[in-house]
Amino acid sequence: MLSPSLEDYLEEIYQLSQQKKEIRVRDIAEKLNVSSPSVVKALRKLNKENYIHYKRYEGIHMTDEGKKLGKLLVKRNSILQEFLFVINSNCDTAAEAEAMEHYLSPPTIAAIEKVVDFMRGDKDVMERFLKFSDSEKSHHWSEEIHT
Repeated sequence: MLSPSLEDYLEEIYQLSQQKKEIRVRDIAEKLNVSSPSVVKALRKLNKENYIHYKRYEGIHMTDEGKKLGKLLVKRNSILQEFLFVINSNCDTAAEAEAMEHYLSPPTIAAIEKVVDFMRGDKDVMERFLKFSDSEKSHHWSEEIHT
């Protein structure tokens, strides 16, 4: 099992692999806003775990296992961002999904995906929920914290 940090690296490598033929340390460092030595350290760990093939000066290539997990990590993040949108959360959805994704179990992610699919599949329910969430009747948890 990968640490949250290594999951972030693998997720980013997967996304870059969908856009570029050749992935470089610098590309990952820029995207994740980390130093090149930090990227190299993570790449060595991912290489050891057989998620990527990495040799210095030879580029980064994902293994089949790495592609499979990378795709799953990207999907997990996407589901959580979509969930935050569907529940009308007034937040930075990318940052919030990033904060959530490493701490929710696969069954919880699957349940969230069902909620998203249900809400997206029934426009009437979605419209009623949005109307309710914007109304005075809805409970505002965050407002109670500040009072």
